[in-house]
Parts: sequence; C-alpha cells; structure tokens
Amino acid sequence: MKTGNTRGFRGYVSFLMLLLLVVFFLSLFRRNADPYTYSKLQADVEAGNVQAVAITPDVGSDTGYVEVQKKNGDVERVYVTSTAAAEEALREAGFDPLVNDASMKHWVMNVLVPVAVMAVAIVFMFLLFFSQGASSGGNNKMMNFGKSRTTITNGDGKIKFDDVAGLHEEKEELKEIVDFLKDPGKYSNLGARIPKGILLEGAPGTGKTLLAKAVAGEAGVPFLSISGSDFVEMFVGVGASRVRDLFEQAHQNAPCIVFIDEIDAVARRRGTGLGGGHDEREQTLNQLLVEMDGFEENTGIIVMAATNRVDILDPAILRPGRFDRKVAVSRPDIRGREEILKVHSRKKPLAEDVDLKQVAQTTAGFTGADLENLMNEAAIGAASKGSSFVTMEDVKKAFVKVGIGTEKKSHLISDKEKKITAYHEAGHAILFHVLPDVGPVYSVSIIPTGAGAAGYTMPLPERDDMFLTKSKMLQDIMVSLGGRIAEEIIFGDITTGASSDIKKATKEARSMVTRFGMSDNIGVICYDDDDDEVFIGRDLAHAKAHSEEVSGQIDREVKSIIDDCYRKAKEIILAHESVLHRCAELLLEKEKIGRDEFEALFVEN
Repeated sequence: MKTGNTRGFRGYVSFLMLLLLVVFFLSLFRRNADPYTYSKLQADVEAGNVQAVAITPDVGSDTGYVEVQKKNGDVERVYVTSTAAAEEALREAGFDPLVNDASMKHWVMNVLVPVAVMAVAIVFMFLLFFSQGASSGGNNKMMNFGKSRTTITNGDGKIKFDDVAGLHEEKEELKEIVDFLKDPGKYSNLGARIPKGILLEGAPGTGKTLLAKAVAGEAGVPFLSISGSDFVEMFVGVGASRVRDLFEQAHQNAPCIVFIDEIDAVARRRGTGLGGGHDEREQTLNQLLVEMDGFEENTGIIVMAATNRVDILDPAILRPGRFDRKVAVSRPDIRGREEILKVHSRKKPLAEDVDLKQVAQTTAGFTGADLENLMNEAAIGAASKGSSFVTMEDVKKAFVKVGIGTEKKSHLISDKEKKITAYHEAGHAILFHVLPDVGPVYSVSIIPTGAGAAGYTMPLPERDDMFLTKSKMLQDIMVSLGGRIAEEIIFGDITTGASSDIKKATKEARSMVTRFGMSDNIGVICYDDDDDEVFIGRDLAHAKAHSEEVSGQIDREVKSIIDDCYRKAKEIILAHESVLHRCAELLLEKEKIGRDEFEALFVEN
C-alpha cells in the first residue's frame, strides 16, 4: 500500500474509533439521563403500582439491581448499593422478592466495559501516532517538535545550470562550489578553505532557490532545504533543537548542501525589539551561529541561504567563517529575459507571430517568476478561447493583465469621464514620445483595469539602464505630471485621477534631493531617513539626521523640482496640442491604440 493511502486509511480508522467512543458514552449518558431511582421504587410500592420484584446481586459484592414489573406492564431497573437492605425493605412492605443468583452482567457492563474500551482506544491512538512519526522520517509535528522539517533531495541532478536561464555571472561564481564538492582534495592540498556559507541576495522571484538546486544538481550531492520560518515555534527551545537536528542530518548526508530559504525570518539583527528582549527567535539564531562556527574545515557541508532583505540580517551571521560569500542575484537584462522566456515556452506551442525578443524588450524590470507568470497567463488566455497556439495577442493581453490588471471592458463610464481619461493618457503619451530617455510608447488605453486605473499608457524601454541619470529622473517626473497638465489645458479643471502620478513624482524628486545628491542647493549630502526601517524598537529611538531648518530646505527644493518639471512638461504638451486632440479622439473611437497608430499622429502634425 502506498504511503498516502496508508495515511488515509489510518485517518479513517482514527475517525471511526473516535465516533464509536462518542456514541458509546452518549449511550451511557442517555441511559442515565432520567434513571429509575430507589425513591421512585418506594413511591410505586406505596401507590400499589408494583406487581413483582426480582433482586439480582453482583458477584462477590452486596451491590446489584432490583428489577420491578409494574401493573401497567412496564419494567424498570434500579441499581442499589445493598441488595440485602433492599430485600429486607421490600419484605417489610409486603413483597416476596425473587432473589436471583449472583450476576456479573451489571459489573461487566458498567465497570469493566467502559474501562476496557477507553484503554484500548488510548493504546490504539498512541500506536497510530507513533507509527506515523516513524514513517514520516522523524518529521511528525505531534510527536517530534524538536525535529527539523527538512526536505532531503538526493543528488539526482534533475536541475542543472543549463536549466537556469540568464544569471551568467551568478553561475560563474558558484562553479567553484560545485568543483569543490566534486573534488575537495584539489583545494585542501593547497591549504584552501572553501566558503562555509553562500548567501544569495536579490529581489523576490529572481531565481535564488532554483540556483541553489542547480548547484546541488551539478555537484550530484544531497540537497537539504528548509524555510527560515520552520525553525520558529511558540514553544521555547524548539527552534534551537531544530537547528541542531538539521545539522545532524547534514553530517549524516555529507557532502551536501543545506539551503535555508528566507533566512531573514530567523536571522534578523538581535536586540531590535522593544527593550531588546532575548526571545525564542534569538535563541534559534544563536544556535545557528554556533552550528555554522562549529564546522570542521572541508567537511563537505555548504550552507546556502536566500533573502531579499540582507540589510536586516544580524552582522554575526554575515562575518567570514559563516557566510563567507555573498552572491547578488539581480533582475535579468534583456538577453537574460529572452533566455528565460525561451525556457518557459518550451512546452507551450507558440504561433509564428510570437517574438520573444520583443517581449523581452517590453518586460524591463521583470524577474524570472514574473516572466513565467506572463507566459502562463498567455497560455491560459489562449486555452480559454479554444486556440491551439499561443499568439502574440495572447502575450500582449497577459502583459497588460500581469503588469497593470485585467481590463474591465464591461464597466459603464460616462462620456465626460471617458473624455477626461482620453486626454489624461494622451498627455502622458506625448511626453513619453518626445522626451528622449523615457519612451517610446508601446500602448495607450482608456479601458479601466483591475488595479483601479481609468486607463494606462505603457512605454517600451529600448534598453536596460544600470544607473539612473539626473536627466532621466527629471523626465520621469515630467511624464508623471503629463496627465494632470492635459486636464488643466483642455478642461480648465483638475481631477483626482492624477493622485498616484503626483505621489510617484514627489517620491522621485525627494529621492533626488535626499538620497542621490542631485540638488545644487542642498549639495552632495545624504539626508535620507531610511524609510525602509522595519524594527519597532529602533524606530522609537530613531532621531532625524538633520535639523528642522534642513527639513524645510529639502521641502522647498522638492517643490522647486516639481514646479520646474511641471512648467517644462506643459510647454511640450502645448507645443503638440493638435496631437493631444487627435490622440484623445482616436482613443475615444478605439479605446486602445498601439505604437504605430500613436506615432502616426505626429506625422500628421
């Protein structure tokens, strides 16, 4: 029988046993809910309702029961502590009771049976849980609190570096680890110490876990994986016990790779809570530090961990001797995105019009997980309409759905609101087209989306920028303000539709002033207040790094940048006002236009 079927069978048996116990005890309670008492017997005797009486004592005891046959034919039974006293009282009342031989039935049914049933049920449940704990490799939650919930994958090599698209530099950094696991003697002969720990840091979805599995697959060694949150429990000492058990398993499977996903759940900086208390998580971290420090050199155990918040990790775990090497897993560039798209399109029949290079160009900033989701949504869309192939139109619809939200074509919008939205998006689109560092336009739409937007303008980045220049950031601010400017020019009034645009522009302008030193008046000084702070205890004790006077100067400089961008953007839109009108009219007619249709409007100008 398979393990899953065995567990299911045991579950059914456990439920049946529990149900039988409930029914058994409910029957006892029902039987005793309204018992026929000795006082009721006396009342029936005095009232002349009794026709015959029989007394049955228990074996080796004076206890027993009196069975009463009433004149109306009913038979009642009353349990007494002394059958001799009951017999004497009945004879005094004028009855000649029939005294039966001593019976074990009452004692067995009311004493022995309940005790035996309870004992059997307890033994059965204990054996059931014990067998489940043994069959699950020591990971049973009820029986083994201190055991680590580690998933062990043998070195079967299913995932290799070839399965990890992009990440060329990251794979190069990890090839030394693979080489060491295959031939540790080459390094130990030269006195080299291989890194004990490899920390993979990067945004969510960039492929950190997949990269760790590929290292184990290339080396052909066991892969022990666990999540950081699996260490922490409400019971004191459980986390530290699980850390010890994890490394015991690692020693048994050496050489191997121990992978801790989301290590920031257990390895956050100590002393950051209110009062700096020593909680269960800190005990778990202390044990992890001890275990990593206690490795003998070149034992063949390499710890890999993944996080997207390396800034909140405890400094002790980042020092050499623990996590010696840090590998930054970045978002893929255009070449990497194209390779990732090819990997996720292997099992999807693509139509001839699907251009993965163009999709890669359109999806700047997407991670590997985002790209996988994009192609999956495209395949779902193609299947839902009964198509046998994934077309470029399916990919475009999936791109809008993933990046912005599902288009809500059924929403009823007034003509006035639709016209405002058309001019708003046309204002964004003109700036995207005219400004050199932000365009060109990929698509413009006035169809509402699931994200709450009344429309959207999507650019098509022509390259991946490693750095943001001051001119690029200023142009981004101008584009953000384009919709608000168009509303003001055409309608002489403004709406709340630009709230998110204003928020984005303000945040970017403040970063220019406080973080990147791009203000001539403020200077090359960082006044950033570290908005990403996550520790409550540190927040309460956090003091501003600058005075109120400087804060006011920063606010004035931010306003100056916004005002200057607003003025320049307005001049551009006014210079292309005819395009603004034609674009809005075309959007009102078609609701959605592409790059070619939009750029044709400038030719007509």
